[in-house]
Amino acid sequence: MAEGRILQLVTFKLGNEEFGVDILKVQEINRMMDITRIPNAPAFIEGVINLRGKIIPIVDLRKKLGFDNGNEGLEKTTRIIVVELDGLVLGFIVDSVSEVLRIPENTIEPAPSIVGGLDSDYIEGVGKLDNRLLILLELKKLFSSTDRKDMENFEMN
Repeated sequence: MAEGRILQLVTFKLGNEEFGVDILKVQEINRMMDITRIPNAPAFIEGVINLRGKIIPIVDLRKKLGFDNGNEGLEKTTRIIVVELDGLVLGFIVDSVSEVLRIPENTIEPAPSIVGGLDSDYIEGVGKLDNRLLILLELKKLFSSTDRKDMENFEMN
């Protein structure tokens, strides 16, 4: 890792855990809106939204990451983070968006090896902040090729 490089991250929460994604992948952050459910969609896909004339698949990040759904009800802080991954535009439902954070790259440590083996290539690392840890996600690695095909089909229709 290059010494002194600064990472800019959009940080958000799922339950009590804080996550970060590269700000360059984020197109926009929206309040929760009506989602049209899609029959026979994978469990983690909540449905689609019409965002300024473009149909965008919406992923429940809690379900995708295997979090319990104890916080089933939507809160006023619930947001949809719209990202672009290799030409595929999609939205992630998160509990709340915290902030845009600038942190030195040298404060990021690789994911612990015990986590590394559990199909977690999508964890880019763990950021050590003053009194909290931030899990960095590599969104491209979060989805299998089958998942991507499913979402591309929703986006085209």
